[in-house]
Amino acid sequence: MTAELIAPTDPEDLKIITLARSAMARTQSVQGASVRDTDGRTYAAATVDLDHLKLSAVQVAVAMAVSSGAPGLEAVAVSGAAPTADDLAVVSDLRGSGVVVWVTDTQGTVTDRVALT
Repeated sequence: MTAELIAPTDPEDLKIITLARSAMARTQSVQGASVRDTDGRTYAAATVDLDHLKLSAVQVAVAMAVSSGAPGLEAVAVSGAAPTADDLAVVSDLRGSGVVVWVTDTQGTVTDRVALT
């Protein structure tokens, strides 16, 4: 599948892709992520790699949404390191219906699209 076939056209999806990439670049992290909840709010995060706490950017972004009272997710964007099975499981814990996970390289080019049903 080529990027042209999977590239998002929704401005809200483009927004979370930009936020994920920006979070990664700002912190010089290996991964950035952004989620949009079912209320339309967005949360952007980067990987946490401390001696006593290690979380992927996806895990941090979902935790931010949960701690803000998000009832579910609409979409997720991940830049840099691809989401792991654990990342997708965390998204599934809070997902709404038809959640799409946009995966991009460090430049923001879509490399994959995962639809969670």
